[in-house]
Formats: sequence, C-alpha cells, structure tokens
Amino acid sequence: MTHSLRLIACSAALGLALVACSPASESNSAGETASAPATQAAEGEWTIDSAASHLDYVSIKAGEVAEANRFEKLTGTVGADGAARVEIDLASVNTGVEIRDERMREIFFQVADFPSATVTAQLDPQQFAALEVGQVVVQPLAAKVAVKGMEADVAAEVQVARVSDDRVIATTTRPIIITTDMFGLTDELGELRALAQLPSISPAVPVTFTLAFTRS
Repeated sequence: MTHSLRLIACSAALGLALVACSPASESNSAGETASAPATQAAEGEWTIDSAASHLDYVSIKAGEVAEANRFEKLTGTVGADGAARVEIDLASVNTGVEIRDERMREIFFQVADFPSATVTAQLDPQQFAALEVGQVVVQPLAAKVAVKGMEADVAAEVQVARVSDDRVIATTTRPIIITTDMFGLTDELGELRALAQLPSISPAVPVTFTLAFTRS
C-alpha cells in the first residue's frame, strides 16, 4: 500500500513526458514530414483532463492477497517550453477501505505536512508537436519523482496517441514497479503492517495509468 504514492507519481510523470516525446521526424500517411502543423501544435500549454485520467496500483498483502487502489485527484501540465509537471493529491488515495485510507493519509503519506507528490520532466516541445492526429508512438521516458522531501529518478515506457489536434492520451505499456526504499518509506510500511496485523505487505507494487491531455 505504501508504494502506491510513489508508483502513482512515477506514472503521472511518465505519462506527461511520453505525451511530449513523439519523434519530430515522423512522417504523415502521405509520406510528408509535418512542419507547419507541428509548429502550430507546439504552441500553448497541455493540461491533464482529470475526469478522463486515472492512476492505479496493486498492493499485495500476506504474500498472496492483491488489492486494487488508486488516487482520485491529479493535475498536471506540459508547458510550451517542454517543462512537464504532475501533482498527485495524496489525500485522495482510495484503497476501498475507509480505515486503510486514513492510515495511508496520516501515517504513510503524512498529508498534513506533505499534501502532494510531484513528478517532473523536461521535454522537447518540437518532438511533442510532431505527433500527427491518429498516430501512436511508444517511447521510453525519464522523470524525477518527489515524495515527502525525497527524490528518485524513474524510467518507464509509455504509449502515446494523438486523438485530435488538441487531445493526447498516454498509457503505460507495462506496469511500473516502485519499491519503498526508493523514497525511504520502509519504516512507514512496517508501521502499516503492524497496525493491520499482517504477516507481510509487499515493498514493491505495480502501477499503471491512462492520462488524457488537452491543449489550452
């Protein structure tokens, strides 16, 4: 459960970054390289459509019990300069069990002092602009994730599809694995395990996401 925050943050960052990472040299169906349309597409800021986006993770307890969880509120942008940023509202964690949500907020995330997790990446706006409507690309992404004052570099692979001139959707091609030691959260995980009277909670969790972006 504790890994959820970290995984979610990583996912969001990857989604933003991948959205902006389409090869600038890609050609359209007529074999022509996008130039003027690409330049036009690069203008403005791209913003996460929270209602159409989701970040999910799976926690594993007692060695074999898997449970689906997610964060309900996330925001993010890719600026005209290629600066990408995602913020995850840690208080919006949803594990499906109220007491567990409370423990995640108060003990693990300590939202009173650390209300959000952030993911940042620097992208090439021209590469972002080169993605044609109807085109799908898969690319690696490097991002920096910050949780409770600690940072870690995360790498992933994301599929990006441009569904219209002003809308792009990014999804993970495979689960992203994050571990508690990446953010110094091992002690908090142990405290949650003790409170729940469980023999174990996995220190690693898989995360997946779908992020929809619209151009301002």
